[in-house]
Amino acid sequence: MRIAGFLPTTMLDYPGRLACTVFTCGCNLRCPFCQNGSLVLPALFEEPLDIEEVLAHIKKRRNILEGVCITGGEPTLHADLPDFIRRIKALELPVKLDSNGSNPSMIKSLYEEGLIDMIAMDIKAAPSKYAQVCGLKETDMTPYKEAVRYIMDCGIEYEFRTTLVKGLHDTTDMKEIGCWLKGARAYCLQSYKKSDGVLSIIEGDAERFSAFSDEELDEMLGIVKECIPNAYLRYSTV
Repeated sequence: MRIAGFLPTTMLDYPGRLACTVFTCGCNLRCPFCQNGSLVLPALFEEPLDIEEVLAHIKKRRNILEGVCITGGEPTLHADLPDFIRRIKALELPVKLDSNGSNPSMIKSLYEEGLIDMIAMDIKAAPSKYAQVCGLKETDMTPYKEAVRYIMDCGIEYEFRTTLVKGLHDTTDMKEIGCWLKGARAYCLQSYKKSDGVLSIIEGDAERFSAFSDEELDEMLGIVKECIPNAYLRYSTV
């Protein structure tokens, strides 16, 4: 498994817990608004961190930490992800997984073995626009819909989340997403935030996207709440 980064302490990545965050390399999507563009483009990958050193740091701080978040990139692309998590769980720490939902079989396997305690799945767009928003020519929605249904039904603590980007999302999309996720316990809308790490900016298109105003975000939240009453706003990406 290629570990591209390690954040020793965070209060943001694992809600309600003091955690550390492990960033994996590589992703099967090319979302132009991705905040971690250097983890997506193989040409920008740096030498991976030593797994043993990362685990040693987590072990040293296990009496302080309240959890570990594993994000990316897309962690479920790594076949040895379960082995890595087993070593974290041996330290008796809860694990939160961030995923795009493209590998539902891995998500199911991790949960049924007791390796993950929470999952945050990114909902990139309305199903009718998924390929466009993910930077792909085409995409099969079957795995994403399977992941959503499994996460909602299996009993795991979860959060679905969508980063809203002016130029990619609109109110019609919110209606479609609301119908797709109807009944979800937790759905977060968060605002796009321009930064040097955004994939489209790395690729030289700094002006392609912008953030919605707070008023526009409130309007989109109101639409989603018709199907998902527990939906809420987070005004900047985490």
